[in-house]
Amino acid sequence: MTLPTSPIVIIVGTNRPNSMSRKIAEYYQDILNQLHAPSIILDLVNLPHDFTVSALYENSGKNEEFNSLKSLLEQTDKFVFIVPEYNGSYPGVLKAFIDGLPYPNSFSNKKAALVGLSSNMQGAAIAMSHLNDVFSYLGMNTLAMRVKLAQIRNHYSDKVISNALYKELLEIQAGQLIHF
Repeated sequence: MTLPTSPIVIIVGTNRPNSMSRKIAEYYQDILNQLHAPSIILDLVNLPHDFTVSALYENSGKNEEFNSLKSLLEQTDKFVFIVPEYNGSYPGVLKAFIDGLPYPNSFSNKKAALVGLSSNMQGAAIAMSHLNDVFSYLGMNTLAMRVKLAQIRNHYSDKVISNALYKELLEIQAGQLIHF
């Protein structure tokens, strides 16, 4: 098995405190640990509260907190995006975060796996489609297998996913990402 040379960065795609996305990111990290693949969780809850005015556009490079997060992304080649569905798409904070990264090289020729979660029956399918369009524009290579965790609150409790199919899909995807 070929392991990544740098840690896989798992991005929690919302800045909501104590989010379900964070819990799924930790679950995914446990899978990667079992596969002996190093990983780091980047939770958007840790973004500077004012980053949209202190780190973007004419202020690019001026916010040290944002710069440290940006530096983490520059040091890795593989990502997992845990994407909750917000109003039929992905959270605006994730888009703002992506927009604050250097264009066009932040994600160019890098690789990502997408995991969507929602309270409804669609598992954030449209949100992941929207995000994949952005990544295609930025030159990111996304893994074909996208995991959709529909009605996630019914299938997750106390660090355990009770839906056997969800568990299997996450494990398969993690293995694919390592070899991607």
